[in-house]
Amino acid sequence: MDQVTGRLEKPRQSWAGLWNISFGFFGIQIGFALQNANMSRVFQSLGASLDDLPALWVAAPLTGLLVQPIIGFMSDRTWLGRFGRRRPYFVAGALLAALSLIFMPLAHVLLMAALLLWTLDASLNISMEPFRAFVGDMLHKDQHTAGYAVQTAFIGAGAVIGSIFPYLLDHFGVSNVAAAHDIPDTVKWSFWAGGAALFAAVAWTVFTTREYSPDQMRSFGEEAAEESGEGETMRALAARSYSAVLAWIAAGAVVLFSVAEFGLEKEVYLLGGLLIVYGLLSAIAIASAKRGRAPNMLGSLVGDFSGMPPVMKQLALVQFFSWSALFIMWINTTPVVALNFFGASDPDSPLYQEAGNWVGVLFAVYNGVAAIAALALLPALARRIGKARTHALCLAAGALGYASFFLLRDPQHLLFAEIGVGIAWASILAMPYAILASALPQAKLGTYMGLFNIFIVVPQLLVATVMGSIMKAFFPGQPIWTMAFAAGVMGLAALATLRVRDKQAV
Repeated sequence: MDQVTGRLEKPRQSWAGLWNISFGFFGIQIGFALQNANMSRVFQSLGASLDDLPALWVAAPLTGLLVQPIIGFMSDRTWLGRFGRRRPYFVAGALLAALSLIFMPLAHVLLMAALLLWTLDASLNISMEPFRAFVGDMLHKDQHTAGYAVQTAFIGAGAVIGSIFPYLLDHFGVSNVAAAHDIPDTVKWSFWAGGAALFAAVAWTVFTTREYSPDQMRSFGEEAAEESGEGETMRALAARSYSAVLAWIAAGAVVLFSVAEFGLEKEVYLLGGLLIVYGLLSAIAIASAKRGRAPNMLGSLVGDFSGMPPVMKQLALVQFFSWSALFIMWINTTPVVALNFFGASDPDSPLYQEAGNWVGVLFAVYNGVAAIAALALLPALARRIGKARTHALCLAAGALGYASFFLLRDPQHLLFAEIGVGIAWASILAMPYAILASALPQAKLGTYMGLFNIFIVVPQLLVATVMGSIMKAFFPGQPIWTMAFAAGVMGLAALATLRVRDKQAV
């Protein structure tokens, strides 16, 4: 019990409890790792060109942009008795993701693979987003850093398994070559095994944890979302003018005009369309609030997004830059390594497939480093210098890792570059969420976590829609320069972190 307020406090979780709460993320990250390390390879094996990759990848961030805020809002307001608040979403997302992984290697045409990527990413997001809030639900505030560190360790471990599996299968004799416009058996079996592992890991968390009921949350001083803050959100929304709405719509119109006028890649139309759609949705939400209508999902999401707490706004810029760098890496590492370190440009060649397997090893290394750093480095460093400064230091290490792609010549030496990337990845997965979970109202934790993920997916959409045009105009056929962009924006993320005001040291 809190000696000051006299309220009950959440029990502190043991290491076993921390394990059970986050183990499902081990399986989810196997799915993400298989996607991140292999989808460019799958697309190119099915006939996609290097210039097509950003457009094909656009499905993933667009799905996250749509799914995460909605799932966060809904999970805050869900209570299904013994099935809980977040766990129903874990199960639904895991089942759909597992099925997507099973069917992905059976795709023999590019369009089918792109549609399955969309389905896979949507399903992974349905499971993943509530897991972020789940840690905040289940843990006392002084365990948030430890909780997200354990979650990050499982993310790293799952990503190691997902990334390295094709490489291991190749060494055990599974065929790593395929006929033209087909997918190697190493990738097929990796996806099938990953689907089974994903569902099993999520089921572990579902069956070994029990969520706090709404009554218990109230006894901890944490009211249900529908009982707290909605009136204030709608009043603030009703007080807004339509000037910001017009600005969003005008910005979208400028983007659409620029595509037509300057001959930019057609996928940039998506960016302009999203700006216009957000402006129109904001107008609808403001009009509804001005009429005094009861709170609804659209009004709540628009109101909470426009009224984000200051620390969330500060971290938004950090997320924008750091996830831009990550998405550049995921899209381009395979063609960079294949062309610049293996001398292979033909996706159907055995040398290219060998490079693809080596990228899996590189991704496994940075995720393995992240798993170790999450437990051995981040909590101790955060206690000494604070969470925000810890994050800045780790992001700087990531920028150096990307920059080293220009200095190294032997593909084996790229393992050293991945150490810096892994330290940054560990911090990206833990520190922002640890800072937020201690600063946000528990009643809207799922909603705010979902909205916060907008600053993960928007930079990915920007990379997917703009990077292709930049590379085609200035660096045609030279994907190595994408790593210079990654190093630069990761460095900007480190600088932006110095503006974050973290009130709690641990």
